[in-house]
Amino acid sequence: MSATLVAKDLAAGHGDRVLFSGLDLVVAPGDVVGLVGVNGAGKSTLLRTLAGLLPVERGVIRLSPTTATVGHLPQEPDRRPGETVRQFLARRTGVAAAQAELDRATEALTAGVDEGYSEALERWLALGGADLAERAEEVAADLGLTVDLDQPMTSLSGGQAARAGMASLLLSRYDVFLLDEPTNDLDLDGLARLEAFVTGLRAGTVLVSHDREFLSRTVTRVVELDLAQQQVRTYGGGYESYLEEREIARRHAREDYEEYATTRAALEQRARAQRAWMEKGVKNARRKASDNDKIGRKFRTEATEKQAAKARQTERLIERLDEVEEPRKEWELRMEIAAAPRSGAVVAVLRGAVVTRGSFTLGPVDLQVDWADRIAITGANGAGKSTLLGALLGRVPLTSGTASLGPGVVVGEIDQARGLFLGGEPLVDAFGAAVPDMAPADVRTLLAKFGLKAAHVLRPAASLSPGERTRAALALLQARGVNLLVLDEPTNHLDLPAIEQLESALESYTGTLLLVTHDRRMLDAVRTTRRLEVAAGRVTDR
Repeated sequence: MSATLVAKDLAAGHGDRVLFSGLDLVVAPGDVVGLVGVNGAGKSTLLRTLAGLLPVERGVIRLSPTTATVGHLPQEPDRRPGETVRQFLARRTGVAAAQAELDRATEALTAGVDEGYSEALERWLALGGADLAERAEEVAADLGLTVDLDQPMTSLSGGQAARAGMASLLLSRYDVFLLDEPTNDLDLDGLARLEAFVTGLRAGTVLVSHDREFLSRTVTRVVELDLAQQQVRTYGGGYESYLEEREIARRHAREDYEEYATTRAALEQRARAQRAWMEKGVKNARRKASDNDKIGRKFRTEATEKQAAKARQTERLIERLDEVEEPRKEWELRMEIAAAPRSGAVVAVLRGAVVTRGSFTLGPVDLQVDWADRIAITGANGAGKSTLLGALLGRVPLTSGTASLGPGVVVGEIDQARGLFLGGEPLVDAFGAAVPDMAPADVRTLLAKFGLKAAHVLRPAASLSPGERTRAALALLQARGVNLLVLDEPTNHLDLPAIEQLESALESYTGTLLLVTHDRRMLDAVRTTRRLEVAAGRVTDR
């Protein structure tokens, strides 16, 4: 059915900290609204509120019609213990909940009580419950998800889980879609399928993504949660139009404030001068006054009164100025990657390397990585990219062949660093344990530079958002000197400003780089010297 979601004057926050307020949003059929803002601005909070998963703190949310279905697909597909792939798909498409409601209504009907059986059946049918099993098999096969749908989700590899998440989206028949980071972990084929799905929807969609090319190709409107300015702005047109309009608006806001500040400062300076002249005139009148000099006294009095009138007039001009608030300076990540002393000429070597994992085989691979190589590694999910990195770094045991790292190689990895921040200890302690030579005060200073301040560093590391954990991992790269930088999908969970800063930092990094990414704009932006294509366990040096 055609459905419209309307939000009026929404507000949300964490404790005393306001994330956004006064938010108005209308999502009509066919709309694709891109939700942007820095990590922590409240994007996921807004999606969860629109989905009814969080209480409305202020404002109102309406659905028209009220029976419309809203699907919320979170950024990290939760793999629940004991849940099969088939059950995962039923839950994510809303069919599982609709089936439970239909079963309850059916039982009530057989007992002679009609508790909304017709509505429950209609909802189950609308969500695609009648043919979900058949469609699931077809979509899984089309996506290359060649696993038994009755096996546990927890047994799937990262690439397989990403395909299962994509399948759950393609199988969904909601009236309104709320998509939180749907592009994470998708390969180029998956991104193309997702773009086709989103642009082909008749339902309204609100999505969060940090894939700039995806945003450019899909969204029809952009809503920006500006945490620094505590404002919500809506931009008509697509993502590229938003970038242009935002830049123009920011420039005009700065110009308007500077014009106001200059005018006010000039008037205040004039008022001070006029008051000083007036006070000087009064003193002169008193000092020079004599009983017989009536003309002089009158002249000095009139002059003083004129200065007082001018001062009052200037003060009224100041009062009548329309105050323009100074735009708050946005927080910016200024990232550097500390370089360790260079390694030898040869950084890493694979000779006849073969890795066998179940039915998957990587290799044989012959590959040499030299000092200052900047290598982009591309390929479909499941092709063997992460296995190749593991073999190069000596983490994955070889079935045959040899692997070696050169002398003096110091490895820095985003993925490995993210894993350090999944425990229950405070972030500041987890980070400090990874860099024991760094003073606690310096740890806090460095984390603050990456947007992780007092409210973050004392929280359990595992309670941080994926984006915040990624920022901590980037901070660790700066704290440690590295000469072999290994980035496996580094843009996942990073906000757009941080991605741009990472690209800038990579430009100035002088060591050896291994970069795995499906971010098309990052592949264009980051300077590379070689590209490795991994397909079905084979590695081609292009």
